[in-house]
Amino acid sequence: MINIILYHPEIPANTGNILRTAMATNSIVHIIGPIPFSLDDKSLKRAGMDYLKEANYIIYDSYEDFAKKFNGKKIYYVTKYGSKVYSHVDFSSPIEDVYVMFGRESTGIDKEILSQNKEFTLRIPMLSTARSLNLSNSVAIVVYEILRQQNYPTLATFDMIKKYTI
Repeated sequence: MINIILYHPEIPANTGNILRTAMATNSIVHIIGPIPFSLDDKSLKRAGMDYLKEANYIIYDSYEDFAKKFNGKKIYYVTKYGSKVYSHVDFSSPIEDVYVMFGRESTGIDKEILSQNKEFTLRIPMLSTARSLNLSNSVAIVVYEILRQQNYPTLATFDMIKKYTI
């Protein structure tokens, strides 16, 4: 199971898009607060469409609350300054749960957390002059790479959807 961890997300539409991606990929979203919006926010609902009621997510009041629950788990931290390219990590075992944290849109994951976990920092290659990628796009890029390496274990096959094709 893929566990998408959002560290203090700030933009409701991004969170809605991520919840939609999580529902479509059978992933869990862990939202670490505080967050500056309500999950009833209009733009979050618009981005998540009607998938929100099916999305699997958990909200934590703080990073400390999250860390207590997942102490000892291998967590990857996606940051512009990551030591490894995300696609160079072996995620091929669909049996192992994968935990990947993404930071807030404005400032990313706190430097203290990153410095304590340097060996598990990942980056998505981009121009050095680019400040960042959109949060929901970054989540989709990494989640689908994990699923690609696992041969899309829980997703629909062509045989399952061929009656709907043109």
